[in-house]
Amino acid sequence: MKKTFYHNFMPSKAEEEACKANNIQFQPTRVLVEIKDVYPPPVLDHHNPWKIKKTLIQYEVVTGKLVISFFNTFDHIFRYWTLAMANHVVLGHKVGVVFWDVTDQNNPKRYCSDSIYFEMLPNDDFVLACMDVFKERSLSVDDEIGLYWDLRSSTFQFKLLRKAII
Repeated sequence: MKKTFYHNFMPSKAEEEACKANNIQFQPTRVLVEIKDVYPPPVLDHHNPWKIKKTLIQYEVVTGKLVISFFNTFDHIFRYWTLAMANHVVLGHKVGVVFWDVTDQNNPKRYCSDSIYFEMLPNDDFVLACMDVFKERSLSVDDEIGLYWDLRSSTFQFKLLRKAII
C-alpha cells in the first residue's frame, strides 16, 4: 500500500465557528494515509537492487546522516512499512532500524544500535543516521552509494558503489 498525505484545506462548520470565536485563521492540516496502489510495487532486481542511488554531499559526511528525498522515501521505503511505522516518523519521532553494509558481499556487516535511526527533517526530506558506517567505510564527499529497503528482512541494505577520486 502506498502512503500519501491527505491535506485538509477546508474547515468544517465547527472548525470555522471556533476560528471565528477565537479570532484566529484556520490552519490547514495534513494526515498520513494509505491508498491502494494503482500499479503493483516494483519487483526487486536482485542483480541491481539499489533503488536509491546518490552521491554524498558535505552535510552527509559531516553529520553521518544520509539525506533521502521525500519522493524516494515514499516510493521506496514507506511503501513497504506499516502505516503506524511511517506515521511515527512523520510525527517527528526517530525510528530505530537495522542497517546492513553489503559492500563486501563475502563479509556483510550488520549495524544495529541507538545511533542507527530514520527520521524526518523540517523540509519534509528524511535522514538515515548511520555515523558508524561513515567512519568504518571512510566515506567522503562525492562517493556514490546505493540503498534500498529489503522487504524480506525489514532492513536497510547499503553498498558503496564508487569511491570518489581524490
